[in-house]
Amino acid sequence: MKRPFSPTLIGSFVVGAIGLLVLLLLAIGGQDLLQRKERAVMHFSGSVYGLQLGAPVVFRGVQVGTVDSIDVRWDEGTGNYVIPVIAELDADVLRRLGVGVGAAAAAQGGGALLAPLLQRGLRAQLGMQSLVTGQLYVDLDLRPDRPVRALSPPSGAARGLTEIPTQDATIQNLKNQLDGLDFRRLVNDISETARSVRELAAGPELKAGVVAAAAAAADIRRLAQRIEQNIGPLAASTSQTLARAGNAADQLGSAARRFEQASANAGALLSPDSILVQRLQATADDVARSANALRLAADDESPLLQDTQQAARDVSRAARAVRDLARRLDDSPEILLKGRSDEP
Repeated sequence: MKRPFSPTLIGSFVVGAIGLLVLLLLAIGGQDLLQRKERAVMHFSGSVYGLQLGAPVVFRGVQVGTVDSIDVRWDEGTGNYVIPVIAELDADVLRRLGVGVGAAAAAQGGGALLAPLLQRGLRAQLGMQSLVTGQLYVDLDLRPDRPVRALSPPSGAARGLTEIPTQDATIQNLKNQLDGLDFRRLVNDISETARSVRELAAGPELKAGVVAAAAAAADIRRLAQRIEQNIGPLAASTSQTLARAGNAADQLGSAARRFEQASANAGALLSPDSILVQRLQATADDVARSANALRLAADDESPLLQDTQQAARDVSRAARAVRDLARRLDDSPEILLKGRSDEP
């Protein structure tokens, strides 16, 4: 007789199996299941060959997410095809990068975690993981000084996602420059240049130039020999000139010393205590006293001037008497014989 299955045993087995499954899921990808994600879209204009789903998205070498979706669509704004790349980013890492974001803004979502990084100039570009495999990754960094391309609003799966502006990578810029080169014209220009060089090398002008260069080199050698021959006498003459200049300098120094000594003697001779200065001072005092005496003698009230004026008056009266006598003798010469008459 078969024993009936116990519902309790069956339920315990099912619960245990579910628990083991949950533990297995947590062990394999529990961190990814519990980790909060932030989705963002990036639009690239060039080829993304080598970029695969699950490719890392890094910020200055630190992985902050992975590539979740790659698509292609027509952009009306640029008139060209663009590649929308959707990435899942770690919200905790973005929260640490976006310093200054409030708790309320961080909890809202909708790009609130990316907003401060976008304001600081967050840009995305493709980078090469390996030159051997050619695999690409998405490189995020702050590049506010570099221009970004303008795209029309996202559509489809990218609608409602925060857009991270993109820039062409260095290798993409190099590829664009190489694509813009006209290699055929470049090869033709090189061929024309080579042909011109061959014609110039085979022409008579180059040969004449080589001959002229050889002649110039010979002239330079002869000039060098002449300079070498004349450098000895020139050096001797220079030495003599330097010797004479040294003697002249010595004589000039001696004259300077003598002038200095004469200046010192003149200073001693003209000092206030010297005999010459004292004698000159005494002479000046005598001259001053003589000038003072002359000034006093020439005064209107001085006795000498008054005596001189009286003598001048007496001489004047005597002169008038002599003139009167001469006039009388001229009129009456007989008075010398008769004598003076009392009559007028």
